[in-house]
Amino acid sequence: MKRLIQRGLMFGNLIRVDSPALIERYNRALHSLAGKRTKLTEFHIDISGFSPEIGEEFKDPLYLNPNGCNRQFIILTVDQKTAPLLNAMFSTSRGILRRYIADNEAKLFALTAHDAVAGELMNSVYDISDPERLFDIRKITIEADTTQSHVKNARLLADKIDRFQTEENAWFDDDLIAEMIELARETGDVTKVPVDLGVQEYEQGNFWTAHFGGLYIFRDVENPAVIVSGDKTRVTLPPSIKVLDTTETNRLAGFLIRNDLVEPVVKERGDSGAAILRQKMEFILVDAATNAGLDLGDMSSRTLRHVAQRMGAHLPDAFRGLAAMVRWAEAGGQWPRIDSRHSAYFYTLRARPDHPDRDLINRLLSELAPMDFRQLFICHKELFYASYATWPDEKRAFVAEFLHRDYMANKAGAREALFGGRKDPLKVPRHARKKTRDDIIEIVGPWGAVNRR
Repeated sequence: MKRLIQRGLMFGNLIRVDSPALIERYNRALHSLAGKRTKLTEFHIDISGFSPEIGEEFKDPLYLNPNGCNRQFIILTVDQKTAPLLNAMFSTSRGILRRYIADNEAKLFALTAHDAVAGELMNSVYDISDPERLFDIRKITIEADTTQSHVKNARLLADKIDRFQTEENAWFDDDLIAEMIELARETGDVTKVPVDLGVQEYEQGNFWTAHFGGLYIFRDVENPAVIVSGDKTRVTLPPSIKVLDTTETNRLAGFLIRNDLVEPVVKERGDSGAAILRQKMEFILVDAATNAGLDLGDMSSRTLRHVAQRMGAHLPDAFRGLAAMVRWAEAGGQWPRIDSRHSAYFYTLRARPDHPDRDLINRLLSELAPMDFRQLFICHKELFYASYATWPDEKRAFVAEFLHRDYMANKAGAREALFGGRKDPLKVPRHARKKTRDDIIEIVGPWGAVNRR
């Protein structure tokens, strides 16, 4: 992991906390939430205020996330909105925290000038020992305040100002005026700088959770299902809930197509998506070559082509399938027949760019096409880090260097090229969406539509 940390690919963009004043504010907030205080004089925090160093100090990586269910947070600065979320148990948590900070940025800026803001992402579930309880999570409610109750006092002051302005003879109520003056000393002028964060709710529709070894909950689609990472028999759900797992490629392909969730990376000849498939071929080649103990040399594209030539008949089927599709797109070759039984199938797909759950769908696709380490890193960091620890050292060196050089240099541009902009989705023909039995799904050309047969 040292290579990843040195290149900013792990624990990157965390907020450094080394000021005694900020540490004291953090400790007050931490004590109010968890009854603990850190003795560290320097640490880093993520978007939720979680610190890996403090987690190590407490020997508790969930010290701000008891039971992995209702995540607590500490905000020291609005700059936390750009930080990652470590130890995420739900795919929606970071997005909700980012929206919350963005929606309340001016108020949070004013509050964190004097104190830390502490709060919680609350739902109606406090225990997830039964996977069926996940379906009870529909809305996330956020309530937050400073450790010195600035928000609570601001509400009290606002109520008293309202009384002062509306009640008869309030001008002569010396006690009311004295209370207003005292509260204003703590909150400032709430008529000019409002600091009441209120109670805010955020929807949690389709999501991924780390609980039970990894589950994808798709309930806000035409054909709902739960997708289990690995063997689905380890998860018990009522018969009324359709359960798939990541080994059932035909059924998964049918689920994605029937719900109109995906589109082909390459839709027509000359499509720029062919360049993306070429890179995926390199990633597959690196995986196969390093597992076979072959030397990658200087790891350049030219050297990798020579490695592919040496492997010859031992090249993986996924590599060959993508190569055939690239030949069709770039050199006028024959359209390849790649169906959901083919190991290249999920490498040829991406989420519909305009779909509201685009990131969740691409997360699932990254798990179905794990040799594409770039998409795995972008969409499913938890699985990326776990996989990285098992790879041969030469592959780890290649991956760290590639992500540092090609992805980190232009993250926004890479995401746009890989996952597309927000545009009209590819229209899948009506017969492709017909509800029939799960069967083999195929990419059919030359239009790039996805079909069933």
